Amino acid sequence: MEALKERVLVVDDEDRIRRLVRMYLERNNFEVDEAQDGNEALAKALETSYSLIILDLMLPGMDGRDVCAEIRQYKETPIIMLTAAGDESQRVQGFEIGADDYVVKPFSPRELIMRVKALLRRSGVNLVESQPSMGHLLTFPGLLINIDARKVIVEEQEVMLTPKEFELLLYLAQRPEKVFSREELLRDVWNYQFFGDQRTVDTHVKRLREKLGRASELVPHHIHTVWGVGYKFEVSE
Repeated sequence: MEALKERVLVVDDEDRIRRLVRMYLERNNFEVDEAQDGNEALAKALETSYSLIILDLMLPGMDGRDVCAEIRQYKETPIIMLTAAGDESQRVQGFEIGADDYVVKPFSPRELIMRVKALLRRSGVNLVESQPSMGHLLTFPGLLINIDARKVIVEEQEVMLTPKEFELLLYLAQRPEKVFSREELLRDVWNYQFFGDQRTVDTHVKRLREKLGRASELVPHHIHTVWGVGYKFEVSE
């Protein structure tokens, strides 16, 4: 019986880029849908269950940031943003509204496929597989992390996190009391260097605390800022 193919939505207003990305995705056994503007992208993203969305930042009508923000109101589908080279501020804004990764134009199609596969792996399996003694559930006051199901329960309420937010929380929670620099988190959670975009970590921590804080006053304080260094997970009294 043939395995079901992962389905990806490719959003870009340039036909050439969509055709190129489609060709490489299909060569790697993905099913591909396309959208050429923000309104079409949003309609398809909300109507269809995609494994991942590749979303250009600059789109006619509704731009990529607005599309991403609107999708995040309803779904946690992994999103890779396509951005112009050197546009750091827009990349940071993309992370703030829920993008999981970005690729800079002009890009290598092979690198994009690598990013797609890596993000899908991280969305579907445990980020850290080297600590079996910790079991499949992590429990702390007010917080339960189901590693296999990739669910976070705060005060008996499920909190919906993006793949990257979940990975960041899991990475910190599996190593309580250990202080991680932003560089270490970029390397280990994002799996590649972000060329100085350390605000990426701060943005994700902020969003993570906000989501946890909607269900509990206590739980967000488990993620401690270590000034001048980075972050650690510490159970608050």
